[in-house]
Amino acid sequence: MHVGTSYKQRTPDGAFDAIVVGSGIGGLACAAALAKYGKKRVLVLERHYRIGGYTHAFSRRGYEWDVGVHYLGELGPRGAVRGIFDRLTDGTLRWAPLPDVYDRIVLGDRSYDYVTGARRFASKMIEYFPGETEAIGRYVTLVKQVSRAGARYFVDRALPRAVSRLAGPLLRRGYMRYATRTTREVLRELTRNEELIAVLTGQFGDYGLPPSRSSFAIHAAVASHYLGGAWYPIGGAGAIARAFAPIVEAAGGELSHSAEVAEVLVEGGRAAGVRMRDGRTFRADLVISDAGAANTFGALLPEAERPASLVKALRSATPSVGYMCLYLGFRHTDAELGLTGTNLWLYPDADHDANIARFLADPSAPLPLVYASFPSAKDPSFQERFPGRATIDLITLCPWDWVEKWKDTTWMKRGADYEALKASFSERLLEVLFARLPQLRGKVDHAELSTPLTTRHFASHPRGELYGLDHDPARYRLPLRAQTPVPGLYLTGADLVSAGVAGGLVAGVLTAGAILGVRTILDIMRR
Repeated sequence: MHVGTSYKQRTPDGAFDAIVVGSGIGGLACAAALAKYGKKRVLVLERHYRIGGYTHAFSRRGYEWDVGVHYLGELGPRGAVRGIFDRLTDGTLRWAPLPDVYDRIVLGDRSYDYVTGARRFASKMIEYFPGETEAIGRYVTLVKQVSRAGARYFVDRALPRAVSRLAGPLLRRGYMRYATRTTREVLRELTRNEELIAVLTGQFGDYGLPPSRSSFAIHAAVASHYLGGAWYPIGGAGAIARAFAPIVEAAGGELSHSAEVAEVLVEGGRAAGVRMRDGRTFRADLVISDAGAANTFGALLPEAERPASLVKALRSATPSVGYMCLYLGFRHTDAELGLTGTNLWLYPDADHDANIARFLADPSAPLPLVYASFPSAKDPSFQERFPGRATIDLITLCPWDWVEKWKDTTWMKRGADYEALKASFSERLLEVLFARLPQLRGKVDHAELSTPLTTRHFASHPRGELYGLDHDPARYRLPLRAQTPVPGLYLTGADLVSAGVAGGLVAGVLTAGAILGVRTILDIMRR
């Protein structure tokens, strides 16, 4: 079931209280919160032909793959993320738990399992590293502590500026000490065991930077997010947009896809609506951008209206990593193929930083990271919807520079050289997979590779970046807030909080709270 209506077939009409640019999870969460808690009539505009941003799913030849929803944490009965989803969708989303071992970290020929439950996780790590008992205990305590401090830090971004000037220092206290240091710096204070550090940072692909470059704040957020286990939406990634849409529509709102916004209208110094690529305009007193900070304060705002200090700060920020994803389809069930929902993180060895540096300098070097996700095995409804089929996502890094020369070509018509590059990386990804799961060799029915050009085409990220702004220490010093310097214009999405579905979800709530009042945040995020 498709969500929303095509802009090309039907033009939204009537008066809207708010316009949301982009339908990623931040935009959807903000729209739903404004509709449900503020009784706002919201228009959501999405340039892609599917609503959902990175939470959408796509189909080919009787298969379906997720794009960015691979697993989520904190979705148990009392989980914080579960509570937010339930309140914003009236509890219509259902979740299936991943296996007890939700992540398997493979360093060369050595394998380490992440098991569900903070205490069990710590015990399992101590089994692997019996001489590091104290370090592991301190690590688990620290990631939980920093994650809790992060919640206060991000709430500050939704407060009125006057309130933030008074309360902000208290809310940010304790967090910036870790946010402005790298993951490696902090972990080296806990242990000098490089293998343990490699294992504990084995999920770094979830935020895109290796230990010597990532902020410990994002590492702590991701690590603590999954300590209680992982879940996947029943019905696939597309179920998320299907759950949010009725909430927006019930308040008179609309979701329009294939609808490209060209510019935010600014009149009398405040946001007044948007101008579409075809020249049509839609007016509203509130405009919320879920298009990323770079797009919002660059492409979408008229040059004369761009806040100079913020634009200058963003120029120094680094866009996050680009990636390739190989989408595989099999005419066999997961059971027949021996597949489970456990994610695989496959590394050539334990030095994540050196592996990436080597790969960036020489594309023929071993792939520094291959993440294997098994969406069909995670979703108990998959066999009902696609009987006799199974799917896998294989993801690795890909710098924008490697594909930039084809940026002015047309999607699916980029030429023989581009196809040759894709074929080469597809083969390399497959060989990494077959080395781990040899039973899959010879059974691939469909294979399709995306690159940063695909991301740029569909998501408008200028360099095909996966996670918006890099999650390095400098990111946490940026003066980004839900309320932008342009009155009536608000920011939401990953750049406001963090990468990932949970980060975008919380950003949507914070932006709605910046508009409706802090009480809205408390109502939605209460435990």
